[in-house]
Amino acid sequence: MTAPTTATDVNQPSLEHAPGTGRRMSLPVLMLVIAGALALTSIVRLITGADGITNVSQMSTALQLAVPIGLAGLGGLWAERAGVVNIGLEGMLILGTWFGAWAGFQWGPWTGVLVGIVGGCLGGLLHAIVTVTVNVNHIVSGVAINILALGATRYLAPLAFEGHQGGSAKQSPAVESLGNFTVPGLSDWLTDLNAKGWFFLSDIAGLLGGLVTNVSWLTLIAVALVPATWWILWRTAFGLRLRSCGENPVAAESLGVNVYKYKYLAVIISGGLAGLGGVFLSIVANPFYLEGQTSGRGYIGLAAMIFGNWMPGGLAIGAGLFGYTDSLNLRGGSTNVHALLLLGALLLVIGAIWLAIRKKYVQAAVTFVVGALVFAWYAGTNEVPSQVVAATPYVVTLVVLALSAQRLRMPKADGMPYRKGQGK
Repeated sequence: MTAPTTATDVNQPSLEHAPGTGRRMSLPVLMLVIAGALALTSIVRLITGADGITNVSQMSTALQLAVPIGLAGLGGLWAERAGVVNIGLEGMLILGTWFGAWAGFQWGPWTGVLVGIVGGCLGGLLHAIVTVTVNVNHIVSGVAINILALGATRYLAPLAFEGHQGGSAKQSPAVESLGNFTVPGLSDWLTDLNAKGWFFLSDIAGLLGGLVTNVSWLTLIAVALVPATWWILWRTAFGLRLRSCGENPVAAESLGVNVYKYKYLAVIISGGLAGLGGVFLSIVANPFYLEGQTSGRGYIGLAAMIFGNWMPGGLAIGAGLFGYTDSLNLRGGSTNVHALLLLGALLLVIGAIWLAIRKKYVQAAVTFVVGALVFAWYAGTNEVPSQVVAATPYVVTLVVLALSAQRLRMPKADGMPYRKGQGK
């Protein structure tokens, strides 16, 4: 039997409405939730006087820090939608940073972008060979790739960078900038509106201003990859076949889908996206490769993907959340994180009320108590220790995953071993 030729030729309910997926939030409801969260943040800003939590500079930094996390998460989404768990995203990020900087300082930044993507693809290809063809446990393979990437770049860096101006055993020479753009007129207007400190309107201006002020061209590409991923995976025959490999590869094979081919393509694309995230770190975020500069962003990207329930839109929101908390380290960290304690307390109390309405009284009581403790922390202190500021992105990652765990639904065959012809 030949493969389906359109995205509606296969029984899509098994993919889109599988048991356990839960009710998806509609776009209007999602926009209301986002507006409510922004309004609550605005109230906290007015109470605490921490204007930095929604100013243009904060949002611009948050966007920059969210990009490599989002690209790593997109890489994980491509692989896992095809049924391959990709714990090796961190290693593929590392390969992207090294290859991007190595080619970038010699032949220009855009060449560095392309070579960095290729470096990530090489990591993805290796992961595909080990997991798809050799059938090694996906977690073991991913961890091995992370270790291999770290060791390889640590060995190659002195050979490639020492002897060049600005280069050392742990750092590459500087790479020329890709360039930034600012939307003239609109950026200044939003910055002025944000500076007025008005309720809600100034906070929206800060959010939008961060999207049109000093934005890298690579950021535009990264943002465009989110809807592009959604369209390819959910609106094309190619995407339907790929997702069928992650849901039921035996059934997909019975319909003529070359499961191995789609798994290989998905994991190689996954590596390329993670490699692009690494390029962003070594060319845009910093104009050079620096050992250890990924700082676990591959793992946080994986967490963003899980938070987003293996969907591009949810992943983007998760990456934005983690990028925002990470940006607190760079701009008024202690003051802003202290203000966010009040925001966290209010969110927990609202969550407790919602759980009580749904008659989940035990969970509501626990949530309320935690919210009260967070409020007591806020009320009893004027600032938070620098260690807490540094740990905030990772704490938020754990809390968000814990709270969203009950509604998650991974692809049914994600991480499961598969051999060609096993359904015959």
